Amino acid sequence: MQIFKYSFSRLITVFIYVGIVFTVAAAGINTYFIVAHGFNSANIVYDILQYVLTYFVAVIGFILLISLLISSYYAIDGKKFITSFGIIKSKYDTEKIQNIVLDRNTNKLAVYFDENTFIVVVLKPEWNEKFIDALLKANDKIEFTIQSKESDANDKNKG
Repeated sequence: MQIFKYSFSRLITVFIYVGIVFTVAAAGINTYFIVAHGFNSANIVYDILQYVLTYFVAVIGFILLISLLISSYYAIDGKKFITSFGIIKSKYDTEKIQNIVLDRNTNKLAVYFDENTFIVVVLKPEWNEKFIDALLKANDKIEFTIQSKESDANDKNKG
C-alpha cells in the first residue's frame, strides 16, 4: 500500500494547533474550577453536568483534531483508492476512475469517477507524480491530463 499524506495549508494547520491548545486549556480550566470551587451550588447535579460536559467536549475536540493531523492521507492499495480525513474514511475502486487531471495553475489533482463525481487530491506538489504513477499502476485504463495556462490558451484559440 502506498500512502500519501494530505497537505494542509498553513492557515488550516495553525487552526488545528490552536484548537488543540484550546481543548487542553478548557480541560485545565475545568480542573481548576473543580479544585478551587468544588460543587457548591444549590443544585449539585448542575455542577456535575457542567464539569462532565466540559471534559467531554474538550476530549472529543482533542481527539478529532489530533486525528486530522495523524490520519489524513490518500492510499492506493491494489485495486482500492482510499481517502482518510481524520476519522472519515472512504474507499473507491480504481476500476471506476476515469481520468486524473493535474492543474498546473493550482498544483491540484482531480480524480474523476464513472458516476460523474470527482475529488480533489491535495498533496505536496512534489508527490503528484508518484501519486499519479501509483494510480496508473492500479488501473492502466485511467486517462491522465495536464491543464496549464498554455493548454487553456490553446483551447480558447480553437473555439
